[in-house]
Amino acid sequence: MNAITPTRRGFLQSTGLVLGMALPLGKAAKAAPGQAGLPFAPNAFVRVGPDNLVTVIIKHVEFGQGPATGLATLVADEMDADWSQVRVEMSAANDPLYKNLMFGTMGTGGSTAIANSWMQMRSAGASAKAMLVEAAAKRWGVPASAIKVSKGVVSSGSRKANFGELAADAAQLKPPEKPVLKTPDQFTLIGRDTPKVDSVAKANGTAMFTMDIQRPGMVHSAIAHPPAFGGTVKSVVDTAALAVPGVLAVRTIPHGVVVYAKDSYAARRGVAALDVTWDLSKAEKRTTDQLYAQFAEACESPGKQVEKTGDTAAALKDAAKKLEAVYQFPYLAHAPMEPLDAVIEMNGDRLHVWMGSQFQVGELTAIAATLGVPLDKATLHQQFAGGSFGRRVTPAMEFAIEAALAFKAWGKGPIKHVWTRENDIRGGRYRPLVVHTIRGGLDPSGKIVAWDQVVAAQSFMKGTPMEGPELKEKGVDDALTEGIAESYKFANHYVGQHIMEAGVPTLWWRSVGNTHTAYAVETFVDELLEMAGKDPVAGRLALMEDERTRAVLAKVAEIAGWNKKPPAGRARGVAAWKSFGSYVAQVAEVSKGADGLPKVHKVWCAVDCGIAVNPNVIRAQMESGIGYGLGHALYSEVEIGEGGIVKQENFDSYRSLRISEMPEVEVAIIASDKNPTGVGEPGLPPIAPAVANAWRKLTGKAVRRLPFSVGGKA
Repeated sequence: MNAITPTRRGFLQSTGLVLGMALPLGKAAKAAPGQAGLPFAPNAFVRVGPDNLVTVIIKHVEFGQGPATGLATLVADEMDADWSQVRVEMSAANDPLYKNLMFGTMGTGGSTAIANSWMQMRSAGASAKAMLVEAAAKRWGVPASAIKVSKGVVSSGSRKANFGELAADAAQLKPPEKPVLKTPDQFTLIGRDTPKVDSVAKANGTAMFTMDIQRPGMVHSAIAHPPAFGGTVKSVVDTAALAVPGVLAVRTIPHGVVVYAKDSYAARRGVAALDVTWDLSKAEKRTTDQLYAQFAEACESPGKQVEKTGDTAAALKDAAKKLEAVYQFPYLAHAPMEPLDAVIEMNGDRLHVWMGSQFQVGELTAIAATLGVPLDKATLHQQFAGGSFGRRVTPAMEFAIEAALAFKAWGKGPIKHVWTRENDIRGGRYRPLVVHTIRGGLDPSGKIVAWDQVVAAQSFMKGTPMEGPELKEKGVDDALTEGIAESYKFANHYVGQHIMEAGVPTLWWRSVGNTHTAYAVETFVDELLEMAGKDPVAGRLALMEDERTRAVLAKVAEIAGWNKKPPAGRARGVAAWKSFGSYVAQVAEVSKGADGLPKVHKVWCAVDCGIAVNPNVIRAQMESGIGYGLGHALYSEVEIGEGGIVKQENFDSYRSLRISEMPEVEVAIIASDKNPTGVGEPGLPPIAPAVANAWRKLTGKAVRRLPFSVGGKA
C-alpha cells in the first residue's frame, strides 16, 4: 500500500462507512479485496471512517499527472466534503471493480483517467452523501430535505454531525440506485485550484515508490540486455562478476543475464563485470539512416488509404504553386525519472508484487502466469510511479515477465528488480521512427487546393492483443496518422500510410502519433500560408471548421498579442491541435541561442478540455507537456548505429531540457460546459511546430528532421 499520510494506516483498521459503486450503478457487490470485516463494502470507491477521514479509492496509476487529485475532487465535491479531510488510496488490481470504462480493463493512458471516471466517481460521491443524509435524517427524525451538507458537516437547524459520527449508521443503509448529481452551478471544488493530495507526501518523503520498498531477506537484481534488438545470450563468463563484494549469484533468463546482490550498487557493478558473448545473428542491424531511407522510399507510393476527398493528383498537377516536404522523426525513449522496477515476493502460496503499474491487471496476470500462481492468490500493491510517458505499459507486458523470471531464477526469497538508466535508454519500446511525405498545392488566389500526405512507421499494435479491428481487418493503424484527417479539410485531400517492419521495439509515447502528425501538418500548413501571403493565425482560422479549435487559436493569439511586433531578434510561431478530445493552441517566442538552436523565451497556451476539474493540474500538465515536448524536439533522439547498436546510453547522450531552458508559460483555460477530456498529453503536440514556425520566420530555415540539434541549426 502507499503511504499518503502518517495517519492512514491506522485508519484502514478502523470501522465505518465503506461505499463502492458496482457497475451498473446501484447493484450490490461483494466486498473488494482487502475489505473483509468492514461493515459495508460494495466495490469501494469511497470510505468514511469514524475519525471523519474520507478515503477515495483511485483506480489509475499516479505518476505525476494528477488523477489522484482529480478523482478525489470529483468524489469530494459531490459529497460536500472538506478538502482537508480527503485522503486517497490506490485500488486493488480488479477488472470488474476498477476497469477503465474506455478500455474494458484496468489501465491508465490516452488521457482517459478523468474522462472515463467523470460520472463514475461523481456518482460514488453523491451516493455516499445521500446515505449520510439519510442516516442523519433518521437520527434526528426529520425529512432528508431538511438536511444540509457543507464542508464535511451535516446539519439540520442547530443539530450538526460530521461524516465520521454518521458513518456507522450510514453503513446500515442501502445505496440509492440513482443518486442525484450536482449541477455545475453547485460545484464547490470542481473548477477550483485545490492543492494536490500527494504534494505533501512527495515533499516530505512519505510517498512510497517502488524504489522505496524493502522486504525482509530481499536481494537486488540488475540485468544485462543484448546490445542489439533480437540478440540472445550465447555464453557467459561470470567469474569477475561473482568476485564483486556483495554479489550473490548470476543467472541467465531469456531477456539477458541477471546479477543478484545484497544491494543495488553491487548488482550494477556485477553486471559491469560480466563477460557475455552475444548471438546477434537474428538481431536488427539496420542503422537509423538506412531505416529513414527505406521508410522514405515507401512514402513514394500512396500506401493504405486513410482519407480521400476529391482528386489530389489532378489538383496538384494544376496547382499554381506547389510545395513538397519530407519529414523525419527519430526513435525517442520515454526516459522517466524512475526507471522500470518491481518487487516480487512469495509469502506461503500468496504472490505479492509492488510496482507502479500502468496496466495493473495485465501486469499482475503476466507475473502470476509466469510463476504458475493462480491470479486469485496474487496481490498487486500499487505504488506511486516516477513518470511514465507511456513506458510503463507494453502490449506484451515484457518487463513484468522479465521481473518474474528473475524472481523465479533466484528462487530463494523476495527480489527488487530495477533497470538502470542504460537499460532504459537502450531497452527499446521507443516512440517509432517515422517519415512523412507531404505535397501541397495553391490556386492563383492562394487557396490550398491539394494536400497529399503519406506516412511510414512501425505499428506497435500489430500482432498484439491490443490490435483493433481497423488494423486487423483493414491494415490501417490509427496511431500512425491520428489527427491528420480532422485537422484541416481540403477539397482534394489524401492521407495514406505504410506499416513498416523493423526489429526495434516501439510503443506509445506521450501523445502517441500526434507527436509527429501535428508537427508535419502544422509546419507544412504554415509554409503554404506563407506562400499564399496569409497570416498564420488568420489563415488557419479561415481553414478551420471546428469551433472549439477556432476558439483556442483565437484565445492564444489574444493573450500572446499576436498582432504586436515581438522584441528585436525574436520571432513568434503558432500551432493548434486537437488530441484526446482536447483542443490546444500555442504561440512560441523564439530567438537564436548561442548554440545555434532555438532559444524559447515564452509560450502562450490556450486549452479547452471541457469542464476544468482542477485548473491548477491543467496548467501544470500544459507546462509539463510543453517542457517534455520541447526538450525532445530540440535535443533528443535514439540512434541505431552499425550492427544495430544503440548509440545513446544515459542523459549525457540522450539530452533532455534543463530547468534553465524551460520557457515562461502562460496558460488560458477556456470555460466550458462539456464533459472533461484529457490533459496529460494534449499540451505536447503543438509546441514543436510552434517553435519550428517561429524558427523559420527568424532564420528562413524549415526544419524537417528532428531533433533541431540535427536538422535545425542555423
